[in-house]
Amino acid sequence: MNALIDIRDIYKIYNPGENEVRALDGISLSVTHGEFVAIIGQSGSGKSTLMNMLGCLDVPSSGTYCLNGADVSKMKDDELSDIRNKEIGFIFQGFNLIPNLTAIENVELPLIYRGISKAERRELAQQALEMVGLSHRMDHKPAEMSGGQQQRVAIARAIAAKPPVILADEPTGNLDSRSSKEILQILRELHTLGRTVILITHDNEIAAQAKRVIRIRDGKVEEDYLNEIQDVKDSNTKDSGKNRKEVSDIKGSQNQYHKENEKDTEESLDKKEEENI
Repeated sequence: MNALIDIRDIYKIYNPGENEVRALDGISLSVTHGEFVAIIGQSGSGKSTLMNMLGCLDVPSSGTYCLNGADVSKMKDDELSDIRNKEIGFIFQGFNLIPNLTAIENVELPLIYRGISKAERRELAQQALEMVGLSHRMDHKPAEMSGGQQQRVAIARAIAAKPPVILADEPTGNLDSRSSKEILQILRELHTLGRTVILITHDNEIAAQAKRVIRIRDGKVEEDYLNEIQDVKDSNTKDSGKNRKEVSDIKGSQNQYHKENEKDTEESLDKKEEENI
């Protein structure tokens, strides 16, 4: 099977010369379609730099990175922006939701930048929110939801347009234990539906939920191994069981997140809606 992600001899060097810092030091790895991979490392290990490379938020000093058949390692900023919008669904630790938009509007936002019509993006956003168990919260704004619910909105935003890669950066870092279990269960359900999930974490227990673990240390791959995964069960609430059932029953949808300045959001929404109506 051809690799969805193929990284060969990647270096990221800051301050080249006598005081250079090798954030990535000759990393090579590949990820195939449908894998659930955790990339783990402590602060300063290089995992965040690697995440930026995988997410096309930065380019390497040297080496090659092929994503879904395209060499993105030497692309310009506008080309990388297009790749991010089409190929990667981002889930961030801080949710990164627009405060003055409802849940469904937050999920629709990256679909607008893809030029999807108003009717189609509304349908895709509804499907994604139903998939993460938030059909009853579509018209609520972030301040009206718990942290776990906000992260589920972020997941819905990341899967709505069905991108090849879901990249989750410490997705449970701001959540309590119960919400963390729910989010991890959703990620695992996405994997069972055939989605490619890459989870960035510093936590061994979180990494243990993935099928494969890549451990980064001093900018190098220290370990790369398959996991024996145990079922994650949350018996504390009926709600978590409901969420898992909804995720299992609905046939996927995946998305994208394209960063835009918050102050321009409402203007962009109005403009794009006029064009697509």
